[in-house]
Amino acid sequence: MDKKRYYSDFGGLPGQTELLSSKAVFTEGYAVIPKRVMSDIVTSVLPHWSETRAWIISRPMTGFSETFAQYIMEVQPGGGSERPEPDARAQAAIFVVEGELTITLQGEEQGLRSGSFAYIPAGSKWSLRATGEVAAKFHWVRKVFDKVEGLELPPAIFTHEDEHEMSAMPDTEGKWATTRFIDPADGRYDMHLNIVTFEPGAIIPFMETHVMEHGLFVLEGKAVYRLNKDWVEVEAGDFMWLRAFCPQACYAGGPGRFRYLLYKDVNRHVKLW
Repeated sequence: MDKKRYYSDFGGLPGQTELLSSKAVFTEGYAVIPKRVMSDIVTSVLPHWSETRAWIISRPMTGFSETFAQYIMEVQPGGGSERPEPDARAQAAIFVVEGELTITLQGEEQGLRSGSFAYIPAGSKWSLRATGEVAAKFHWVRKVFDKVEGLELPPAIFTHEDEHEMSAMPDTEGKWATTRFIDPADGRYDMHLNIVTFEPGAIIPFMETHVMEHGLFVLEGKAVYRLNKDWVEVEAGDFMWLRAFCPQACYAGGPGRFRYLLYKDVNRHVKLW
């Protein structure tokens, strides 16, 4: 059951008879990377990782992501890393979509499975190993931690989606809800990684326009998403990046529910140049 709960069919290569046209787009305000683009030929191997490949779907660069990098990781059984993070400034948020793995943080082992979430503070000594019989597949968000003088550093988090109730948006009868792995009132954290769920027919009923940058990976279902001036049809396996202040809305037409993994930067002053 868990294997089908979140999209995890990464890789492969489109056939020679398929059309070149695609909904892939890169604009000043947003980007869409469809699932068929995430093929075998765009993967990377990473230093100090074994039996691993990565799809890098967001990275800080001029005119694109400014706050975070997001990887889709595929680690074969027994593979992993004793030195996964090369940058001591970087914190990590991990969400597992298939398989099993163990993260060892400061000498303590934590087992993760499909649906597990981990937050690893910047500067931590940690390692990761795929421990199941199939490849471990997970999303890994890396962000330089924005340290605030006089504010306590955030602790690590290890949890699972099943341990959290969805928080419904007001006046939606539960049709639009969010699973939050980090307490939104805890100002020690400068980013969130949530799961947003829409039941068929649910909508974001206005054009959201805000300072938070987003990365959205569709875990389940399909919908029509409004990105700036465009309506884009998205489905499980697609990724969207939204620049700060990019207008956005959503209509989940069904037939099943629509769910995505949502990154956003929060709880800090904007930097003044």
